[in-house]
Amino acid sequence: MYIILDSGSTKTEMLVRQEGKADETLIFPGINPFYQTEEEIAALLFEHIDEHIQGNDVEETFFYGAGCSFPEKKAMVANALKKRFPNSKISVENDLLAASRALFQDERGIACIMGTGSNSCLYNGKEIEQNVSPLGFILGDEGSGAVIGKKFVADCLKNQMPQEIHDTFFEQRETSVPEVMERVYKKPFPNRYLASVCRFIYGYRETDYVQNLIRTSFTEFFVRNIRQYPITNEKLGFVGSIAHYFSQELTQVAQEQGYEIGLILKQPMAGLAQYHEMKKTTII
Repeated sequence: MYIILDSGSTKTEMLVRQEGKADETLIFPGINPFYQTEEEIAALLFEHIDEHIQGNDVEETFFYGAGCSFPEKKAMVANALKKRFPNSKISVENDLLAASRALFQDERGIACIMGTGSNSCLYNGKEIEQNVSPLGFILGDEGSGAVIGKKFVADCLKNQMPQEIHDTFFEQRETSVPEVMERVYKKPFPNRYLASVCRFIYGYRETDYVQNLIRTSFTEFFVRNIRQYPITNEKLGFVGSIAHYFSQELTQVAQEQGYEIGLILKQPMAGLAQYHEMKKTTII
């Protein structure tokens, strides 16, 4: 038996693959070692992974996650996984490699993530060859749900949007200015909260205000990230909910910037399952 976990800041998807049995999928909250301790990650795994999945029976664990680009963060996640799956050989990689393998398998391409956060890389078919640091939703993450949500909320609180959208936001979300400020500045995971605002934004995607907001954010993603890769004729693909739901705007902005998107996946798991089934070997 082996398992694959793909984790963003908002949610984790886990695929359980066992010979002779149908694949099983579990969804539970996201894991990010920049926001959680090793003990918190381990507790989350014990809380949300059903007891019928016997940890001792898992032979290999492939974990891909946000925040797993640094050795010390990988070690944190690996140690937490080892507590839940003590007999498993564990591999921890970042979510960008997951996107690359899901989109391109063993072929070259520029792989992009556009969900709660955003990221990109030049993938050579085996490993990440070049990466423009995403810097998180405060300094970077252009085009991500957290940054689009941050811009929207800032416009809302400073009366920089149509009044109808402003009023409906507070009514539908049953929220207030003090509550918004508390969610952003005092409560944990402000990036998740800001990204959640995109569900409301999507309902107004045909308005001039939202079109300008989305297209400006996507343009910033290309200018500040994709243009830094030296080869412009590489295959280009995206993974993530923002890329999926705003695919029309994303495709149009890409064309304006001189790129053509070959594939957009809402989630990488199907591609990852195909990759690991093809390899049938532990990632080193």
